Amino acid sequence: MDTPAASYDAIVATLAGLVNEAEAALGQRGTVGVGIPGTISARTGLVKNANSTALNGHPLDRDLGRALGREVRCQNDANCLALSEAVDGAGAGRRVVFAAILGTGCGAGLALAGRPWAGPNLVAGEWGHNPLPWATPDEFPGPACWCGKTGCIETWISGTGFADDYARAAGVRLIGEQIVARARQGEAAARDALERYANRLARALAHVVNLLDPDVIVLGGGLSNVDELYEMVPAQLANYVFGGEAETPVVRSQHGDSSGVRGAAWLWD
Repeated sequence: MDTPAASYDAIVATLAGLVNEAEAALGQRGTVGVGIPGTISARTGLVKNANSTALNGHPLDRDLGRALGREVRCQNDANCLALSEAVDGAGAGRRVVFAAILGTGCGAGLALAGRPWAGPNLVAGEWGHNPLPWATPDEFPGPACWCGKTGCIETWISGTGFADDYARAAGVRLIGEQIVARARQGEAAARDALERYANRLARALAHVVNLLDPDVIVLGGGLSNVDELYEMVPAQLANYVFGGEAETPVVRSQHGDSSGVRGAAWLWD
């Protein structure tokens, strides 16, 4: 369902309605896990860092738990993706799984030894709000980000950032799927935009390899469906990884758009 983005109460009601609808269809009552585009602060118990900004400053797990009459477990949606893929997806059998969501925004999460790892500040893996590394002069200082800073990785490699980049170059605004289709048809502006996107994604992921050196990088979100990225990005990683060696596999999520939801379910043993 579309997120009623302007109203926190409507979001809680929508989530509760979906759970009740599922349980009515199944004839069973279950545990509830939720992946959110942000996280719940360990200090305040309130949502922070959500690009669905109506969630910020609210105790979503407690409010949804009251609406449903049971405990609810919440985790960052990218951590849920990483968990799902680590348990029985593209990262199965790997100890350190880094998973990035390339969608409207750009989030990422970690799973270590088959469990989500958020860290003491609950921001582990959130490299989307670091600056784009090795920025060229025409990329600096970069677009303004909703987080209040400029030049964040999210402003370049999210679906929105991809569309913005093409619009700046071509003077026409299209969605990512349309840009990729034009690139495949040979349009120079679209092909150039896709090449810039792949290079920026390679730089951003090389930063991850230099810091974490994960066993696998899993991509989810709408842009993860662009087949060309799985040739273009790995081919460029070694240009930026310290030492010039990059054996890290970059793979598509096995469970597609359902992976984050599956990961939320895995928040319960």
